[in-house]
Amino acid sequence: MAEAQIGLIGLAVMGANLALNIAEKGFSIAVHNRSPQKIHDLLPQADGLAGAMIGCESEEELIAALKPPRSIIIMVKAGQPVDDVINQLLPLLSPGDTLIDAGNANFHETRRRRKALASKGFGFIGMGVSGGEEGARHGPSIMVGGTDEEFDRLKDILQAIAAKFAGDPCVDRVGPDGAGHFVKTVHNGIEYADMQMIAEVYGHLRDNGQQNAPEIAGLFETWNTGPLKSYLIEITGKVLRARDPDTGDAVVDVIQDKAGQKGTGRWTLIEALTLGQSASTIEAAVAARSWSASKAAREKGQEMLSSPNLDEEKVAFLAISSVELEQALLAAKIIAYSQGFSLLLAADEEYGWSLDLGRIAEIWREGCIIRSAMLDDMAAAARKGLPHGHLMFSNDFANRLAFSVGSLRRFVSAAALSGMPAPAMSAALSYYDTMRLARGTTNLVQAQRDFFGAHGFERLDGRANRHGPWHD
Repeated sequence: MAEAQIGLIGLAVMGANLALNIAEKGFSIAVHNRSPQKIHDLLPQADGLAGAMIGCESEEELIAALKPPRSIIIMVKAGQPVDDVINQLLPLLSPGDTLIDAGNANFHETRRRRKALASKGFGFIGMGVSGGEEGARHGPSIMVGGTDEEFDRLKDILQAIAAKFAGDPCVDRVGPDGAGHFVKTVHNGIEYADMQMIAEVYGHLRDNGQQNAPEIAGLFETWNTGPLKSYLIEITGKVLRARDPDTGDAVVDVIQDKAGQKGTGRWTLIEALTLGQSASTIEAAVAARSWSASKAAREKGQEMLSSPNLDEEKVAFLAISSVELEQALLAAKIIAYSQGFSLLLAADEEYGWSLDLGRIAEIWREGCIIRSAMLDDMAAAARKGLPHGHLMFSNDFANRLAFSVGSLRRFVSAAALSGMPAPAMSAALSYYDTMRLARGTTNLVQAQRDFFGAHGFERLDGRANRHGPWHD
């Protein structure tokens, strides 16, 4: 007998925890996985929860267990696996049923799938879910892309399972078709930048400051009580404090400096370039992860490439106070968010999504990886309207940068002098300096383009495009 209020396919870590979250909040859920063993492993964990969990070993069982119109969450690997699940379900669905892709999907794929399913009478939601394993189980941040009607049908469940900030559920419909997955992509891009900038500050403290992991942990723990208070600062302190049970050393000191990535950072860059936007802090973070993979080459480089020669004056310059480091990281963080918000506005204009940046910032206040004490103020700034589409032009954040960007400049200078790579922090400063100059240097680039390609250029006096006298 059909009794489940919602279905879920894909019981890996995120899917299983999301299913338990739904059941715990009192909703009945039917679950299915390609491997039945995962179903059998999960069901005992749902015993005693407020809602019921029904295990289904086939798609047919899942469909039969759901009350129509059916809503089914898909939590499988992005790409072809999502299409495979959709194709398996299509013959079993009825008009009015809705599929929800809650994985890290490319928003272009979400738009394609939505168009194809709508032509057959089915609904399709692209739903960004952030917060990792812990968030999925106890309260994620959720960004929904779909129609108002589709969201309203799921609102009770989603508001119940989402993280709460001062009682406000961190979930909302952010726009139609691919908007939810696009917002999640930008979220992940900011996450890349934030993590890399934190790592660069850690590197300075470790290598230039000669501090050990527990000492650095204490600093991050202190910072988490001030303007930098955020999930990533909090867990950085915990990570640096942890001890390896095998060696007794700090865990971070026994980990290879080779970082992986799943592709959402690259997607952010691709869309930024497509939309003519800058995401330089995110680009630097993605590049840093790619460079980290070349471990053997870097070991060779340490043998062959020269290091800076530091005189007494330069060594003294490397000593940056903890207050200045805090302010440097704060400035870079504001700039990274500003780039992300500008990218959201550009996509909004391109796709006509009517994104509410204030509400998006509110959704990110709790549950997600980039949650930060600054997001409330960012939401307020967005609601007032971002001058020329830039968060850092709003009065509040322009004033914060005026106070803190000098520390960022000092950090980047010290990194350059010491030979310590700081790609994301440097990119943030370069972006800031570019945006504060009314006249830059691309006039020369335009002249060069005209010289070799006859592209023409625009004159300062406003006269029509013309060519230079390069060959007279």
